[in-house]
Amino acid sequence: MSAMDIDAPISIGPQHREQTSATILCCNCGAAIDGTTSAGALCYDCVKLTIDVSQGIQREATLHFCRDCERWLLPPSSWIVAAPESRELLALCLKKLRGLHKVRIIDASFIWTEPHSRRVKVKLTIQDSVSEGVVLQQAFEIEYVVAYQQCPDCAKSYTANTWRACVQVRQKVPHKRTFLYLEQLILKHGAHKDTINIKEVKDGLDFYYAARNQAEKFVDFLSSVAPVRTKKSQELISMDIHTSTKSYKFSYSVELVPICKDDLVAIPIKLAKQIGNISPLGLCYRVGTSLNILDPHTLQTADISTPIYWRAPFIGLADVQELVEFIVMDIEPIGAQKGKWLLAEATVARASDLGSNDKTYYTRTHLGNVLHPGDSVMGYMLTGTNFNSPQFDALEQSNAYASQIPDVMLVKKYYARKKKSKNRNWRLRRMAKDEGDLLPKKSDQEKMDRDYEMFLRDVEEDTELRQTMALYKAQQQAKKDAEAMSVVETDDGEDETPQINMDELLDEFDELNVKDEH
Repeated sequence: MSAMDIDAPISIGPQHREQTSATILCCNCGAAIDGTTSAGALCYDCVKLTIDVSQGIQREATLHFCRDCERWLLPPSSWIVAAPESRELLALCLKKLRGLHKVRIIDASFIWTEPHSRRVKVKLTIQDSVSEGVVLQQAFEIEYVVAYQQCPDCAKSYTANTWRACVQVRQKVPHKRTFLYLEQLILKHGAHKDTINIKEVKDGLDFYYAARNQAEKFVDFLSSVAPVRTKKSQELISMDIHTSTKSYKFSYSVELVPICKDDLVAIPIKLAKQIGNISPLGLCYRVGTSLNILDPHTLQTADISTPIYWRAPFIGLADVQELVEFIVMDIEPIGAQKGKWLLAEATVARASDLGSNDKTYYTRTHLGNVLHPGDSVMGYMLTGTNFNSPQFDALEQSNAYASQIPDVMLVKKYYARKKKSKNRNWRLRRMAKDEGDLLPKKSDQEKMDRDYEMFLRDVEEDTELRQTMALYKAQQQAKKDAEAMSVVETDDGEDETPQINMDELLDEFDELNVKDEH
């Protein structure tokens, strides 16, 4: 068989044939393009130049901003809180644009502008299909003008008689020490943040709210920090007879217990036996959610809860304004100790009697840890004092307790101070209150200053009291002034004021919108 008769091998694999695409020229610039994928016989560069996918999307818009509460208007009637260049503000800017639902958003970011320019610029990148298989991406800028507009809540706060709920806090005592302490608790926990106005009235404060639930929340806070009694009333403002829709104004009367720290109290004999058979005559050493009573002669303590007190209320025999200064002539600890108290027997003389007579008084006291011979101490003078109290009259007529009434009851150690305590290294925050129609008289203002100075001294002397409030470091300028005064003045060693450790103080609050008080 010849070689010509043998069949040549034939490949069974796929055969590649060159396929030529239909190439056409761009109708605009004449560049060669694929005719099967071209959009309108235009090259990609000409498509970008001639077609605008952002057409129909507005390039300018307006944002409404409330300067009082720093909120932004979200149409139609919502107001939201958004920080500058935040995600919330960016979402608000995109919602203000019409036509964005027709395109695909790829990226959005803020462009920095001057804060005082009242302009917000956003760079937006979008994609859209211009023809079958052709997607065009484009980036452009949008400018927003910030317009000031007052929100309805702020407008109500500047309009009279727009409140819906009022909390009237009252305490029938001749000083403001309890309200000063309550003010610090409110500031520390931020319980006043929903108020639209705080008005100072006789014997207390009025807190106004735009909603009823905010007032009830504040009443619950007061009940959790102080022994109070609450009453609620409501007044019908308007009524729609067709839909039976009614509008009310609610008032909450909150009455604080008229007994303060360091007050001399005479408990009803029946109540004293029920709470642990404590002596009916004692001192109120703390007012928390209940009244804490101390018997200085035995160091026995008792708690009077709020419901029990209001079941049979009584008032204090004397307050801190009636304290008398005594000089410790001799003191001897007995040995019984309870916490920070040490029972001791002391011989004291009234400071006003020194040099005129030699009359001394013998008493038991709970201040054995802090008193030494020669110290000054504040106390109540019971001998020769008439108390207009049925509870004290019952004690004098009782066979069991009449002989236990002491001549003097010591309360706290007295620290010699300079006339003006301007060199404190700490400050307290104060609430912005409306003083009402009439400004306080000069005598009333002096009395308020004395009450505040007494409260500051209590803060310095009582460690437990400081732990319940927020103390701040003094401002730098005040420190410099104090240092300058300390250089000029000579230290005569008369100021024995307890000093507050700097570790207990918080940083300065200059950036906060609060009032700095000495």
